[in-house]
Amino acid sequence: MTNSLPPLLLAGCGKMGGAMLRGWIGDGLAPSVILDRWLETITPPHQVVRAADEIPADFTPAVIVLAAKPQKADALIAAIAPFAGPQTVILSVMAGRTIAGMQAAFAATRPDAPMPAFVRSMPNTPSAIGQGMTVAYAPAGSITAGQRATCSRLLQAVGVAEWVDEEPLIDAVTAISGSGPAYIFLVAELLERCAVEQGLSPDLARVLARQTVSGSGALLAASPLDAAELRRQVTSPNGTTQAALEVLMAPDALPDAFARAVAAARRRAGELAA
Repeated sequence: MTNSLPPLLLAGCGKMGGAMLRGWIGDGLAPSVILDRWLETITPPHQVVRAADEIPADFTPAVIVLAAKPQKADALIAAIAPFAGPQTVILSVMAGRTIAGMQAAFAATRPDAPMPAFVRSMPNTPSAIGQGMTVAYAPAGSITAGQRATCSRLLQAVGVAEWVDEEPLIDAVTAISGSGPAYIFLVAELLERCAVEQGLSPDLARVLARQTVSGSGALLAASPLDAAELRRQVTSPNGTTQAALEVLMAPDALPDAFARAVAAARRRAGELAA
């Protein structure tokens, strides 16, 4: 039987790495190594190691996935660099680490070794339940079609995956889908608060807010119509929804606040990646 996914080295198995690993194992992952201090066990034929010096010397992964905290990136790249062969692609799901920064960390450890292919990606937290949105970037000509396809398969294990052609666009992605779940959670939080202020019980307020947000998201995902048209379909002329939207969509209200919020998130993403 041919494995769907090639062997890989997963460096970091926290919430994001763990969610991805579950998807990969379900997709027929070839025997792989997971480098993580806290993961206790893994189903064979996969292997858990606590430190890089415990990785089998003859293990050459097709992909090395960096899923640790960004501040640990340089030390992590130094630790896994010896296992990057000429055909290995290094796929980062760490926020804020640029291709150039990761290449510099690799070169500092193995200055005479050929530079492996690097892919930078930005997933989001719904990846934990297989409903993520991830966008990836690799410099033009730096990865093969096969490497790109493999990275896409790995990222699609936890949701939808797309690619951009310019690295600065990853900052825009961060501001939209990376930070976006927090915006949606804020909507649910505010709806719940308003429901209580209108006299509903806290328990009912929570159910109303959560089901309204999750149900609307499911409808949006299932519908061929764009969001603006779905909004119009809910809005009867001179009805309750229109009264609410006249407040929310005033020139200095929600549209303006959202634009400023996304701009602030993108600006901060650029600062962190510098």
